[in-house]
Amino acid sequence: MRDDQMADDPSTQDELVERLHELARGSLPLWGIDPTAPCRLVNLSENATYLVEPDGAEKVVLRLHREGYHSTNAIASELAWMDAIERDTGVVTPTAIPGKDGRRIQHGRSRRLPRGRHMVLFEFIEGREPDETEDDLTLPFAQLGEVSATLHEHAIVWPRPAGFERLTWDDAHILGPTPNWGDWRDAPAMDRAAREVLERLEATIRRRLAAFGRDPSRYNLVHADIRLANLLVHEGSTRVIDFDDSGIGWFLYDVATTVSFIEDHPKVPEWIDAWLEGYGRIRRLAKAEIDEIPTFVMLRRMALLAWIGSHAETDLAKAQGPEYTRVSAELAEAYLATFG
Repeated sequence: MRDDQMADDPSTQDELVERLHELARGSLPLWGIDPTAPCRLVNLSENATYLVEPDGAEKVVLRLHREGYHSTNAIASELAWMDAIERDTGVVTPTAIPGKDGRRIQHGRSRRLPRGRHMVLFEFIEGREPDETEDDLTLPFAQLGEVSATLHEHAIVWPRPAGFERLTWDDAHILGPTPNWGDWRDAPAMDRAAREVLERLEATIRRRLAAFGRDPSRYNLVHADIRLANLLVHEGSTRVIDFDDSGIGWFLYDVATTVSFIEDHPKVPEWIDAWLEGYGRIRRLAKAEIDEIPTFVMLRRMALLAWIGSHAETDLAKAQGPEYTRVSAELAEAYLATFG
């Protein structure tokens, strides 16, 4: 049972949203913000994210963390990498704002969420998210590739702080036995036929990743969710948000995340080519790496199957539903015909 269905126990999604909003508003004084300031939920996924607009002050973004997903140290490690990226590369990332006690990570609780949540308040950064419905996404995918290469180059040389702690995105932590998001077999409408082909897919992915190896030039610190939704463009500069899933994994996992939930779109090969063109402006990939990208796309697809199965109450999981499982099995068959 998920954390937000246990002792705090909201019985419906609407009740959970209501309780989180109550906590968000009641926690604003931790940063010296009037609790009556406009506070609007903009995203509910792993975390609840709010846009706060204090009277006479700059807009800010409040993130309430899902209980049990990250420790305080893991969140501090995320913020440390974001700080270093902006300092060392010039890529703009949101800056965390300390509370009145000087701490950037706060913990708040309310009467109806007594266990509370970790919270971080970020500066609001200007920028336009690329429109995923545009006919030509070549430019934004190239921008994703270029900024991904910049982050990867930084990850290779950045000395991580002592005690650095983030999630791991390898086969063990995606496919099992210790998956970050649960078992992909729990995805909706997982029938016998789909399970059989996806189990063959899992075995093939594991075999190919073992051969691919974990050299630090391939396997290091990654954003792990660097999609168009997390890219902002403003006056010619490229900005990156939402490092909540950042962790240790293969660099090519980042290209796979760019096509999350749309892996079956007919333009995916075109978009990946654009990503590679942008990536190549900063960092060179070997042919063997480029040839393995479909494996990482399928690894990410398996991760999202698990996410949908363990987040069935979210709007995104409901929107994907059984169709995502069916299409995943079709994609697996096509992949295995070439790589199996």
